[in-house]
Amino acid sequence: MSKQWYILRVGTNREDKVAKNLASRARSHDLLGMIPQLLVVKEKVTEIKNGQRRTVERKVYPGYVMAEIETGEDGSIPPEVWHLIRETPGQIKFVGTPDKPDKPQPMGPDEVTKMLAQRDRVTQESPQIAVDFEKGEHVRVKEGSFENFEGTVEEVHPEKGLVKVTVMVFGRPTPIDFEYWKVEKAEQ
Repeated sequence: MSKQWYILRVGTNREDKVAKNLASRARSHDLLGMIPQLLVVKEKVTEIKNGQRRTVERKVYPGYVMAEIETGEDGSIPPEVWHLIRETPGQIKFVGTPDKPDKPQPMGPDEVTKMLAQRDRVTQESPQIAVDFEKGEHVRVKEGSFENFEGTVEEVHPEKGLVKVTVMVFGRPTPIDFEYWKVEKAEQ
């Protein structure tokens, strides 16, 4: 017997609920040892909405739950685990090859390593800042000395939370760094 990671496709925004239901059902059917881990990979992101700064968790792989499953000698999923997963509410489908829908494809070792590293990074890192601007976008300054000035985004620095905007000051294009919450997309 060996453990393999599989990807379960579920309804979007139902990942946590499906993982919780599946873990609960595995516990009640005494199959918890055969499904040791269920994982919904998330990241913490800081965003500004309505002038309020808040940290939220976003799913890295929306619509998917990763499941570590104890497989049989031949590498197949045991029938009791197969039926438990397929009969759990939440429109759960294994990700596999399209020509063999009843033969799920396990994740490759490099995919597993990447996924687990992402999970570990989320628990260790400080929240990432969500900067919703792109180079060349037309923006308007919302506050500060340059309030109501309009300009073009030249650079975006999400790690610093800064946006470099070129605005016209005294008839000359001037690049200025702004915190990303001080600018908004402008109508052109």
